[in-house]
Amino acid sequence: MVCIRRATVDDLLEMQSCNLSCLPENYQMKYYFYHILSWPQLLYVAEDAGGKIVGYVLAKMEEDATVSHGHITSLAVLRSHRKLGLATRLMRAAEHDMVECFDAEYVSLHVRKSNRAAFHLYSETLGFKVNEIEAKYYADDEDAYDMRKDLKTHPSKRGAKDATEAVTSKMASATIEDGDAEEKEPEGDADDED
Repeated sequence: MVCIRRATVDDLLEMQSCNLSCLPENYQMKYYFYHILSWPQLLYVAEDAGGKIVGYVLAKMEEDATVSHGHITSLAVLRSHRKLGLATRLMRAAEHDMVECFDAEYVSLHVRKSNRAAFHLYSETLGFKVNEIEAKYYADDEDAYDMRKDLKTHPSKRGAKDATEAVTSKMASATIEDGDAEEKEPEGDADDED
């Protein structure tokens, strides 16, 4: 059994190892530290029953953006654990916290044009759409799809919106009831004085 949980500093070396095993884009350890210190809510790992990290998602919020949005820096699952839905679960966990913690409007990512499996995951399973093609995005000059997913209708946002509307409605009802009570109170006070 594999569980999805929030990453800790103790997981960073295994996350980097997973990255080195799976992807041509690799990062120095300071980049992992930067992510976990800046956005600890957005890093998740897939951990097997033996405590081994078999996948991760490294995500962040885009700083200095006019619209609050997240970005998936890296997603990887070891070959031995692919086709189990782990990448989908990791992505959904990060998306959820982008909305819950940062009120993100959308999430973006880049994927190699040649990576058909990842493109299928993002477009067909997770609902991302191609925003544009970035020419020579990768170090080897391969083009990338710049993909985005709208989070405005994310269940967490709808739940928060529904809760806000319910509270607003209750407050409006309470105000009306209080207003009615205030109008009646002077009559009661006049009766008490007699």
